[in-house]
Amino acid sequence: MTMAVSAPRARRRAIRPGTLLGLLIVGAMLFAAIFPEIASPMDPLAFDYTALLQPPSLKHPFGTDQFGRDILSRTITAARIDLQIAIFGTVPALLIGVAVGTLAGYFGGIADIIFGRIVDFVMTFPFIIIVIAMVAVLGPGLVNMYIAVAAFNWIFYGRLMRNDVVVQLKQDYVAAARVLGFSPARILLRHVVPNAIRSVFVYWVTDLAVIILVGSSLGYIGLGAQPPTPEWATLAAEGKTFFSQAPWISFFPGLTVVICGLGFSLLGDALNDRLDVRR
Repeated sequence: MTMAVSAPRARRRAIRPGTLLGLLIVGAMLFAAIFPEIASPMDPLAFDYTALLQPPSLKHPFGTDQFGRDILSRTITAARIDLQIAIFGTVPALLIGVAVGTLAGYFGGIADIIFGRIVDFVMTFPFIIIVIAMVAVLGPGLVNMYIAVAAFNWIFYGRLMRNDVVVQLKQDYVAAARVLGFSPARILLRHVVPNAIRSVFVYWVTDLAVIILVGSSLGYIGLGAQPPTPEWATLAAEGKTFFSQAPWISFFPGLTVVICGLGFSLLGDALNDRLDVRR
């Protein structure tokens, strides 16, 4: 009997190849963002007029741009801005959504009804369209992009947190805590929130990838990071003019966005399995 029970647990504890790949991708991004001077083989801003629009080679693995700048070094340097987009584009929404969702789920009533109507309204429109419209009104730039994302993205965190809080409130341990005379604040902070927030945390890891893609989309159309700020989408946008002659200028930064999004998605799936949020 012991062997039959321990075998599935051992399989769950085993690190899957997808998890290793996700850790490798995200770890490489973190290293590039924290230590760009070490990770970059060349100066990302150095002009080299003897190496204009050179294709990928041993000296320049990602090729060079119209000014002879090394695309690999510029892509590595841009990781810091894209990681910043991932953090500042999700953490404020996470904090606001958890707070509002917890209160709406626990107290219910008119607050829950108003929150439900807000959710219904926001969910009517595609998220990227709402963000683009708001950034267009506020003006291009990273700060305005963070404001636009947080203004709407918290709804998704709040809805998920509210639903999980409602589920936790039906559990026996909450009824027992109320019988023992625990205050609502203690029940929420010590018992309900720690159990309900696990699925929100899993969603946050996956949402990091989504926000990087959103930031890249805005940067590509000129509403996100502005030149000369190094960001993967702006690097890709700079190569549009030379795409037929030097497609590597846009290809490698764009590929990096996709790979980074894949890394966060794999980590989110692995975290979901570890925390058993669906059980």
